[in-house]
Amino acid sequence: MIMIRSIVRPEKVDSVLAALMEAGFPAVTKMSVVGRGKQRGIKIGEITYDEIPKELLLTVINDSDKDFVIRTVIRAARTGDKGAYGDGKIFVSPVEEVYTISSGIKEVATGAIEEVKI
Repeated sequence: MIMIRSIVRPEKVDSVLAALMEAGFPAVTKMSVVGRGKQRGIKIGEITYDEIPKELLLTVINDSDKDFVIRTVIRAARTGDKGAYGDGKIFVSPVEEVYTISSGIKEVATGAIEEVKI
């Protein structure tokens, strides 16, 4: 399993969520975040804005779906045909275990499922 963290423009988040839902990946956690990229913020006149609002989308998927999900996010989040600075980033990380709180089920990267005794 892997976790995909997508940082996207706020105005693109609905498009990304809709694209993921249509592609069969409805499980997403969304957070409002602020930050800056390589461009070090935006300078307007004498003022530099270095805390640019973005949305962080988290989803955990099977390794085999990685390329498809990444392409789906890029297509939905990109500004125009070629994209633009500030369109966002995608980070991919391994996930070793997932626990479902309500059922006590533990899933591991190998696909094994077991019940956690509490």
